[in-house]
Amino acid sequence: MSFNRSIKIAPSILSADFADFGREIQAIEAQGADWVHVDVMDGHFVPNLTFGPMAVKAFRPHVKTVMDVHLMIAPVDPYIQSYADAGADVLTAHVEAGPHIHRTLQAIQGAGMKAGAALNPGTPAEAVAHLLDMLDLVCVMTVNPGFGGQKFIDMTPKIRALRTMIGDRPIHIQIDGGVDPGTAPKVVQAGADVLVAGSAVFRGGSVADPTVYGDNIRALRDAAQRAAHAA
Repeated sequence: MSFNRSIKIAPSILSADFADFGREIQAIEAQGADWVHVDVMDGHFVPNLTFGPMAVKAFRPHVKTVMDVHLMIAPVDPYIQSYADAGADVLTAHVEAGPHIHRTLQAIQGAGMKAGAALNPGTPAEAVAHLLDMLDLVCVMTVNPGFGGQKFIDMTPKIRALRTMIGDRPIHIQIDGGVDPGTAPKVVQAGADVLVAGSAVFRGGSVADPTVYGDNIRALRDAAQRAAHAA
């Protein structure tokens, strides 16, 4: 998994058909997804309950790109090795999920994965200022985590601050929440390069009609790339 700042579309399978994950993953990749985003929720840190390590392990054979696993759980550390064993390429933990995020990131990297830190809307960019040299990704939440389909919260000042802090370090800025062709240009102009999108990708499509997924992914990518070229 080499680093580059090209725009990446990472559909969240939280919006996929839960009865057909294998074919849904294959469909979005065939239609142009760059990464596959897996939202793990514990019903405690966030008010929803989704995928455990066994589910993620079941997804892994279908993912040919990058499996990007976003842990919205607390505590994180006891589960890091389980998600590594399940095949996560990128593992992101929330800075708000525990008292020792530095130790958590060390453990993620020690398990052989790329390490990400996620920031809730109320958490400032400065929360990762002393972590940058051990990060591969910063995820900026543009909704309060827990459910798909929420309205976008404008975090462009935070994204710009992160872009300045990161400088030339090989760290992705990922945006998660309410991303669609209308909001993507705003976050890309501020410095983001990985766009997580659930309903904006899956809306209107199915494994029986996957070309809709492709149309949705292209619409996102085109809007984002136009903004990147104008920045």
